Amino acid sequence: MRHLAPLGLRTRLIAAFLLVAAISAVSTAALTYQKARTAILTQSQDTAVSTLRDQLEGQTLALPVEQHQLQRLVNEIGKRGKPHPWVVFGEYGTLRASSNVTPATSAVLTDRLRRQVAAHPHGAFQRVQDARGETYLTIGMPAVFSPAGASDRPTGVVLYAVMPLNAEEQTVDAMVEAARQGALPGLAIAVVPALLAARSVLRPVRDMRRAATHLGRGRLDTRIEVRGSDELAGLARTFNETARALEESVAELREAEVRARRFASDVSHELRTPLAGMLAVTEVLDEDAGQLDPDTAKALRLISAETGKLAVLVEDLMEISRFDARAAGLNLDDVDIAEAVGKTLERRHWDDGRVTADLPEGIRARLDPRRFDVILANLVGNALRHGSAPVRISVRTRPRPDGERLLIEVTDSGPGIAAEVLPHIFDRFFKADSARTRSAGSGLGLAITLENVRLHGGTLSAANAPAGGAVFTLDMPLEATA
Repeated sequence: MRHLAPLGLRTRLIAAFLLVAAISAVSTAALTYQKARTAILTQSQDTAVSTLRDQLEGQTLALPVEQHQLQRLVNEIGKRGKPHPWVVFGEYGTLRASSNVTPATSAVLTDRLRRQVAAHPHGAFQRVQDARGETYLTIGMPAVFSPAGASDRPTGVVLYAVMPLNAEEQTVDAMVEAARQGALPGLAIAVVPALLAARSVLRPVRDMRRAATHLGRGRLDTRIEVRGSDELAGLARTFNETARALEESVAELREAEVRARRFASDVSHELRTPLAGMLAVTEVLDEDAGQLDPDTAKALRLISAETGKLAVLVEDLMEISRFDARAAGLNLDDVDIAEAVGKTLERRHWDDGRVTADLPEGIRARLDPRRFDVILANLVGNALRHGSAPVRISVRTRPRPDGERLLIEVTDSGPGIAAEVLPHIFDRFFKADSARTRSAGSGLGLAITLENVRLHGGTLSAANAPAGGAVFTLDMPLEATA
């Protein structure tokens, strides 16, 4: 059955059904053969033993027995063999006689039979095979006399009857051949119920597989028709109950997610207007901070910094809301990568030696310039803020079967990223240092970066360089599609 394991369930069910049918047929045939053979041979040997005993009891012997008397005795009994003709041998001391002119059959008389006859006054028998493989029944019977009032006493005369069992063997062989010839059509007929049984089992299995596939593709309203009341029907009912519970749970989760997204979006929009006013006021107050006393100026600058952080957080939340609502799109344009990277560094004043770039000339890509600027700015800013200068930017291309790809690596000179932090580095609001709850970042920068990369059809991964420092690898197509 291990060899059938890679095959389909239908093949295994049919094979198992036929195997059971074959084992049943062989077992029945073997038992029938054994019982029939025993019955046929037992009947023949009982008839032969009874006949020899009756014939011997009907004979009159005068002791001591002479050669001619012994010969006459074996000739008389040799004519009355049942159920088949037999050859009779007589032994009396040194005298020997046979009912056959060529007593070659005496070779099947064994010493074991002679010992059994000597030990049992009522005789013994054996089934033996000669050198040619033919089966014989050999019977040994001592002649006894019974004086008045006394037990049987041996006369010294022993008769042996040898009867071939060819007819019985042929009958048994015919039964075996009939069983063999009937087994093949029986197995062929057994294929029909095997196919029906396999179909009755495989149909609900196929239905369940199809339903599971639909369920995995998001069709949570998928149900299975329940047929019957067996174990497969129970499994179908359990599947339907599970699918129904899953549909209700997913619907509740989707509603909760929609409410959460709407809440974040609404809050961000509502905060945007007052924050704009607060930023304008803090800018005016910052200009006059030098004329105030030190404590008031310090408090003013703190309010201004926190207002700026809140404004960044609101903008990030609005951006995340657009991604969640799938409202974010690409405004594609042909961009020179070296020029775009240079502009990003120049706008943020990172061209002062803290960031070095390996920018091959001539690499052009079709992408969204604004989102590409956000991607690069977040990666470099994160490297400078949480790593250490200098930060290295490496740009290159790599051919792929599905088209040429743009590879950008941003490597810092810091201690790297802790192993327990790596799996969560792109999670929203995740900060590597839990104690730094008031850090300048919102915890959404890398999450927004990842969403922008995915929007371009690319991937973003984080790792540690062998020589130390964190490495962020951006892999995206040169030709993005909107």
